[in-house]
Amino acid sequence: MKESIINNGAIIPWREYLALCKPTIVALIVFTSLVGMLLSVPNMVPLEVIILGNLGIGLAAASAAVVNHVVDQRVDAIMTRTKNRPLPQGNVTMGRALVFAAVLCILSMGILVAFINNLTAVLTLGSLIGYGFVYSMYLKRATPQNIVIGGASGAAPPVLGWTAVTGTLDPHSLLLFLIIFAWTPPHFWALAICRRDEYAKAAIPMLPVTHGVKFTRLQILYYTIILFLVSLLPFVFMMSGGMYLFGAVILGGIFLYYAIAMLKDHSDALAMKTFSYSIVYLMALFAFLLADHYLRMFAGLYG
Repeated sequence: MKESIINNGAIIPWREYLALCKPTIVALIVFTSLVGMLLSVPNMVPLEVIILGNLGIGLAAASAAVVNHVVDQRVDAIMTRTKNRPLPQGNVTMGRALVFAAVLCILSMGILVAFINNLTAVLTLGSLIGYGFVYSMYLKRATPQNIVIGGASGAAPPVLGWTAVTGTLDPHSLLLFLIIFAWTPPHFWALAICRRDEYAKAAIPMLPVTHGVKFTRLQILYYTIILFLVSLLPFVFMMSGGMYLFGAVILGGIFLYYAIAMLKDHSDALAMKTFSYSIVYLMALFAFLLADHYLRMFAGLYG
């Protein structure tokens, strides 16, 4: 137990609660939500929508992350990567974590209903339930396709951002959903290859555990090819222009290089490099979408 916890746990450092929120993941979620907002209209998005919309979406993502910590505390205690999290270490009790998750959820829904719109609130709540409960409590332990099916929740943020601005479900926002949905399996399976022994020890049926590493590498390549093709759809459907197409081809080509290299180089080091690059890929791809959008917007204003 950390020395910073005093009075038998009555006072708990804010850092423990922040860790429960998985801030790095929430930051990526908010970033993709922000891109969805900014792409949804041909002009500028009101600042209050950007701030309050992303706050509501981010709080819901944090709530889902806390629920995931609660559900996975036994597994987290077994795995080296997660054994130092607040719940396995006993720095936060399960009861306190559940109350914290509930508060975050209530704040999220209150903000979205009061200041954004009901559709965004409903979709955000569905995403929270999908990750925090359906994936964490059932899918993760039920099937090696857990990350494929459960990836729908993680792919929702740009759609949520889009609806926060427009109040409607737009087909273009679903293209952003498809990109993240196709990105999730090669992203996570690369990490799962490196952590396969830990997942096996924790009895979590990740694909490298149930079907072997060789099969998983092939699946990473197949899904990376799908991702490359899906990433071209914003250009095909005239949602974006040449600048985005250039970025998508270059970034996707590098991802394909890593996926093909993994078929020959069986080291965990390369798998971890692939995992790390996948995060850079997604952020850069969405940055290209955003840059292309504003380039075309300004070209229309001054052309």
